[in-house]
Amino acid sequence: VQLVETGGGLVQAGGSLKLSCAASGRIFSSYSMGWFRQAPGKEREFVTAISLSGTNTYYADSVKGRFTISRDNAKNTVYLQMNSLKPGDTAVYYCAARDGQRIGVMVKDYDYWGQGTQVTVSS
Repeated sequence: VQLVETGGGLVQAGGSLKLSCAASGRIFSSYSMGWFRQAPGKEREFVTAISLSGTNTYYADSVKGRFTISRDNAKNTVYLQMNSLKPGDTAVYYCAARDGQRIGVMVKDYDYWGQGTQVTVSS
C-alpha cells in the first residue's frame, strides 16, 4: 500500500491543523492505521492509532484530548485533527499502515509508511 500525507504547515500556538493520509493499493479497510512524528534530533514517536473499522483508537498521553484520529474507509483516508497545538508538537508527521486488526504503538509494528509532512508550531 502507498501512503501520502497532506495538510502540514506553519501554525501559531493554540491553532489547529488537519492532516490527511490517502492510501492506495491493497484494501484500505484491512489495515489498522497510525500516526507518528519525529522532531529534529529525536526518535520517531507514536502519536495515535485507529483500528480497521475506526471503532477503537489509542493516543499518546502527550496528545490526548487535543488530537483526534479518524478514518473514512470509503475514501481510503485517515485523518489527524490537531487542536490546541504547542511548539512541542513541531515535527514531521508520518502516516503508517499495519496489516491486520491489532493497533500498534511502536514503529516496528507497522508495515508501510508515508513520506511525512512537516508541522511547525510557532510560539
